Amino acid sequence: MTDNAWTRWPSPEALGRAGLSRPRRLIGWSVRVLVGAALLWGALSSRHVPLWGAVVAMAGVLVAAVVAWGFFRTTLAQRLWPSLGLLAVLIGIAVAFHAGNLTVPALVIWCACTVAALERLPLAAAAPVSVLCLTAYALFNNDNWLTTAATAIGLALAGYVLRLDAEARGSALRLLAQERAARVAEAESAALAERARIAREIHDVLAHSLSAQLVHLEAARLLIERGADRDQILERVVAARGMARDGLAETRQALSALRGELTPLEDFLSELVRENATAEVTVSGDRRPLPAEASQAVRRVAQEALTNVRKHAPGAKVQIRLDYGEHEVRLCVRDSGGTPGELAGSGGGYGLLGMRERAELLGGSLEAGPHEEGFAVTLKVPV
Repeated sequence: MTDNAWTRWPSPEALGRAGLSRPRRLIGWSVRVLVGAALLWGALSSRHVPLWGAVVAMAGVLVAAVVAWGFFRTTLAQRLWPSLGLLAVLIGIAVAFHAGNLTVPALVIWCACTVAALERLPLAAAAPVSVLCLTAYALFNNDNWLTTAATAIGLALAGYVLRLDAEARGSALRLLAQERAARVAEAESAALAERARIAREIHDVLAHSLSAQLVHLEAARLLIERGADRDQILERVVAARGMARDGLAETRQALSALRGELTPLEDFLSELVRENATAEVTVSGDRRPLPAEASQAVRRVAQEALTNVRKHAPGAKVQIRLDYGEHEVRLCVRDSGGTPGELAGSGGGYGLLGMRERAELLGGSLEAGPHEEGFAVTLKVPV
């Protein structure tokens, strides 16, 4: 059958009990108890039924309760033909009750079948069952025709309203499940992004630190090969040791930055060039705190640019300019150029590439290339 309003089952969430509040469950059980009590009362209060007939009637009521429970289970599993078969058994029990002069239990069962069919079956199957049960109710009910018609219409509307209410509850449960799944996925995505961010920060720190150590260690190797004196070699080794110590300090600083414990960017740049007499820092614009990612990008680019100057133009004058714009922060590192050092070929050459990727992740850009007599690195990051 095609999936339309007539052949579609109510959703499993609508047929189940999930999402029902405690008061609604109590009301549901109260209604079931009242229906059972009405069946028993109708079976026991008839004057035309002998004692053995009352016992049989009570057994019939119990069988009807078990069959009704099976109907709820088969509809929850959305099994059409077993559900219709159980409804047929209930209707047959009602007919047997009526034949045994137990009209009240029969009428109660026909009414209950009408409501249950409209609430839990596809409308294409529920409509014929409801018409059959309401017809039986109208034929054997002793009320006047107007009361009977009003009751029949009310039962049909009650069943359909219960169906709509269950569908609304099912939709709410599905939306809640989707929202929870989205929150879980969002939390997992945030955790992965944070891990990637930490990995990127640690990678950049180690790449800068190890590259600087490599510069000094390579210089020490060349000095040893040339037979330089001990003091020159020791100077390079001590410098490499200092770079290792600085690398550990930068790693701690990066972790502090990830926790939001950032030192002012201007102080960082001043500290970065403190031991370099040929470098100077200029800051312009309205100084303000930057987002952690943007601040880290500026710091890493400045470090990488100075490392490249030491490798490719040792002794060159370096100008570091930091501009705070209205919508972006701009860092420019320029050197005056010079003769390439002996260590110009050391390192993997991936520093600026990594910085460019970092800038692009933030929606910014990084340009690096010759400028006048030297080399310039310009970073732009939106803030």
